Amino acid sequence: MDIYRLEEEVDWLLEVVNEEGTSHVWDDRFATDQAALDAVHEAIDEEGIAAFLD
Repeated sequence: MDIYRLEEEVDWLLEVVNEEGTSHVWDDRFATDQAALDAVHEAIDEEGIAAFLD
């Protein structure tokens, strides 16, 4: 899981990359890094970790 923001941006980006190298990038931008972390935890709670394995 990567939570980052570009130098010229104020919003945070969220990306999950699985062991196979498949990237899952959220379309939403987040006001804080904690909000991004909360979003990935929510996705795992709702869909399970298997959602990121394909």
